[in-house]
Amino acid sequence: MAVLGSVLPPYSGVSAAEPFVFRPAYAPGPADNPLKGFVPYAGQGREFPHSLEFDYLPLASVMTGPTHFNWAPLERLLDGIAAHGCQSVFRIYLEYPRKPSGVPEYLIQAGVTLRAWTNTNTQPFPPALDHTPDYEDPRLRAALTNFVAALGARYDGDPRLGFVTAGLLGTWGEWHCYPHSEWFASKAVQAEVMDAYEAAFKRTPVLLRYPAGEDDHAHAPNSQRRMGYHDDSFAWATLDTGRKNEDWFYLAALRKAGPTAMGRWKTAAIGGEIRPELWPCLWTKDGCREGQDFAQCVRETHATWLMDSSTSRPLSPDARERALAAARSLGYELQVVQATAAWKGRSLEVSVTLTNRGVAPFYADWSVQVLAIDSSGSESIGVLPFVLKALLPHTASTQSVALDFGKRSPGEIRLLLGIPNPLPGGKPLRFANADPQPLRPGWLTLGNVPVPKDQNRTR
Repeated sequence: MAVLGSVLPPYSGVSAAEPFVFRPAYAPGPADNPLKGFVPYAGQGREFPHSLEFDYLPLASVMTGPTHFNWAPLERLLDGIAAHGCQSVFRIYLEYPRKPSGVPEYLIQAGVTLRAWTNTNTQPFPPALDHTPDYEDPRLRAALTNFVAALGARYDGDPRLGFVTAGLLGTWGEWHCYPHSEWFASKAVQAEVMDAYEAAFKRTPVLLRYPAGEDDHAHAPNSQRRMGYHDDSFAWATLDTGRKNEDWFYLAALRKAGPTAMGRWKTAAIGGEIRPELWPCLWTKDGCREGQDFAQCVRETHATWLMDSSTSRPLSPDARERALAAARSLGYELQVVQATAAWKGRSLEVSVTLTNRGVAPFYADWSVQVLAIDSSGSESIGVLPFVLKALLPHTASTQSVALDFGKRSPGEIRLLLGIPNPLPGGKPLRFANADPQPLRPGWLTLGNVPVPKDQNRTR
């Protein structure tokens, strides 16, 4: 058995039975690995590495009738973000302080009630005019479920999408109308929206704002649903303090929702937003006087992505390094522990062992591929049957694939490993491994495998 780093010695007449082992060294994964990390608003934060971008859209901009839709605004958003090599996270809203109502015009003309009021729950920004619709109006309820069905029919599985936050209900689409909780949607309306999302989206992950068990006083039960969650007061109201008046904090609510909700991160992504009050100080040497420990919040929530505007601002070199480390700490980190290659007749069997050093799985169904290039430049690709979403933190998995070479030129086979992004021009998933001699962007070079002498003959 030949145990090697990234490159083998020159071809020396190796026998067909001799296996080759590659153990590429560990190196931290990049901060802009796909479907994880910090998420700026669309078009912002171009100086800080990222792979996701976020924005809001009012329902009124895309829905013009009970079953009529204008997808152009959403198409522009998705295409603009994809042009940066990134996937999208978006949310559709009905009410947003300081902005016009997001309720479709046809519903307003039909008489759906809007309550105009000054929302004071807008810190750190000043109070602002809000418009809360009558969520119990059957015409609005029908519009919401019709919209979700049409959205899923058109966009579920679209490679431009990373995640969808459920939105639609409450201020900023965050499923509350605080301090006027009496105006928020009833549990029946909430259940209708969640049912619609579960029916419409089978591939693209959908995330909810609040975990809720059977006895939650404000939110319909969701602990048995397959949706993820997003903590939009991250590192401010995340950790469970045990105080009664803070039982709405994310982890306190999660624990109250029950063990199934506590383990939701194993099968569904956890996202969120770093609380705006923390943006100016989070990456400074002394950190923030207020708020909660960021690293502990990441560990306990298993968060994969976080909306963040702190990294859209100029950062000192030291602050930037702290922010990069924090971005890398989110979500998955897949390392190649070992790869082996062995000739079996005219097939080259390649086995790869991956481990997840991160805090969460990789939730998408992307394929792990072996790329083999012979001395003439001919290429062969084999797919390793990994189920990446099942690779939990601190676990490992080994998978194999046989590459049939038939007649091959003498010399060596160069082996590379990659996880291509299905988004054209999207960032490939890069392993947490050093690659001192990269052969192709986005692919990890494993090394060279000599073609045995008895396979060099033409028949």
